[in-house]
Amino acid sequence: MMSDIIRIEGLSKRYGAVKAVDDISFGIPEGICFGLLGPNGAGKTTTIEIMEGISAPSSGRVLFRGEPITRDFKNRIGIQFQTTALPEFITVKETLSLFSSFYEKPRPMAEVIKLCSLEDILSRDNQKLSGGQRQRLLLALAIIAKPELVFLDEPTTGLDPQARRNFWDLITRIKAERTTVVLTTHYMDEAQILCDQVAIMDQGKIMAIDTPDRLLAKHFDGVLIRLPYDGCCQDELEGFEGLVTLEDSIELQTSNLDKSLKKLLAAKVNLEGLSIHKPNLEDLFIKLTGSSLRA
Repeated sequence: MMSDIIRIEGLSKRYGAVKAVDDISFGIPEGICFGLLGPNGAGKTTTIEIMEGISAPSSGRVLFRGEPITRDFKNRIGIQFQTTALPEFITVKETLSLFSSFYEKPRPMAEVIKLCSLEDILSRDNQKLSGGQRQRLLLALAIIAKPELVFLDEPTTGLDPQARRNFWDLITRIKAERTTVVLTTHYMDEAQILCDQVAIMDQGKIMAIDTPDRLLAKHFDGVLIRLPYDGCCQDELEGFEGLVTLEDSIELQTSNLDKSLKKLLAAKVNLEGLSIHKPNLEDLFIKLTGSSLRA
């Protein structure tokens, strides 16, 4: 059984009368990719900042390898912030050398370059990097000290699909080194592919935590039928089990697709625009909170 590399216990954070984080506790096993998911305002950024040692909790504590975090903690973790200003008028290689000089025992430069696929942009000025190239460099800076734990805050936001997938490969390589990764993202396909465990957070509380597969198996049986919602089919759908009304659609969970479709036809429901899909993490969040993860 894997031991927790980092654990939070009874964590709360207040900003005046607002409780951004509300008495949460969980641990992250060493060597996994852990996803903290939730809409804007859920409290995940505050939670991550406390775990990183950037912000102090109102109550509760953070344990790293079973001990309260100390000044040395920051030398053992890496952070890729959502927004980071890079030094101007210097190249990627010069940036790597600069950041490498900050540590007593940095990772070998050649290893960092290979791990983050930077070979083709070493002589390029930081100001001339594309979004994907910039994120690769920021990841390199986050791991240059060979940290035991890396925090990635929405690292693929704004990247095109190919750049996102390339970045996923980099995260997989880092995890293969037994480095623990804590990831926040609004892309549910990203979380489902990369994360060994996820925690879904809303209104300062943890709504659910487990592997993606176990969470979906626990909360769903079968498939989801989705219909555009214009208010006209509400009466025809009354009496259907597993029905959820969303902002622009109606969703029906069913373990017997054939039977449900026949029932919809018998009720003379307009099936134009109908779609059928397997439940994913976005569906789970909607089921738990009634809102979208990207709300």
